[in-house]
Amino acid sequence: MLTVQMQQLCRPTLHVDSFLYDEDQVDSLCESGTMSRSFCVTCGSYRTAPLDFISHSFSIPELQFIFQTVLPDLNGRVLVDVGSRLGAVLYGEISEEFVKLQNEIVEKYQLADRIKVLHTDVRLQETLLQNTDVLIMNNVFEFFMEPSEQVSAWRFITQNFRKRGSLLVTVPSLHESWKTLQMVPQPGWVEELPVDSEVYLDRHTDSETLTQIHLYRVL
Repeated sequence: MLTVQMQQLCRPTLHVDSFLYDEDQVDSLCESGTMSRSFCVTCGSYRTAPLDFISHSFSIPELQFIFQTVLPDLNGRVLVDVGSRLGAVLYGEISEEFVKLQNEIVEKYQLADRIKVLHTDVRLQETLLQNTDVLIMNNVFEFFMEPSEQVSAWRFITQNFRKRGSLLVTVPSLHESWKTLQMVPQPGWVEELPVDSEVYLDRHTDSETLTQIHLYRVL
């Protein structure tokens, strides 16, 4: 599915995990020739034109912004991360390889009493969603599911993530995700809360990236 989505992009794109590689590290890899930001429009060689980079993981600054600024104290709350990739936020991941790696780390650092990683489809987790206090979704469907499957997943979430006062963190916004799928906004489900990205800006932070983080509260 990722290959299909990649082919639909206007330009060749490299997927770089922002949790593992920050911009300075990517620059160093490009300078050393290990990676390239360019490609040949004729033969595909990475030599002549810039490449776009995309990540399906939060970077470390983004994680710090979310947990130190956007979200309240999470003590005693159930947090679910749909599509947890390398485990920076954690909960459920549909890729068996990522789940295996996450569980190895959970076991190594004796975190099993606080963290659970499931190899599952979110649409099979009705009870969990109904009891979730904080739901995090970072580009979780766009590149990995056909539009019809994305619509199905969103409908399941809106039907089951209903605990009053629960918080939803998304990248991109619900409006942007649903507009692409031609979905009608669900009235009375959530309200968007203000997120002030200016309070966290420093020389290592991309302000445009932080503005893509949206916070909602279940009504």
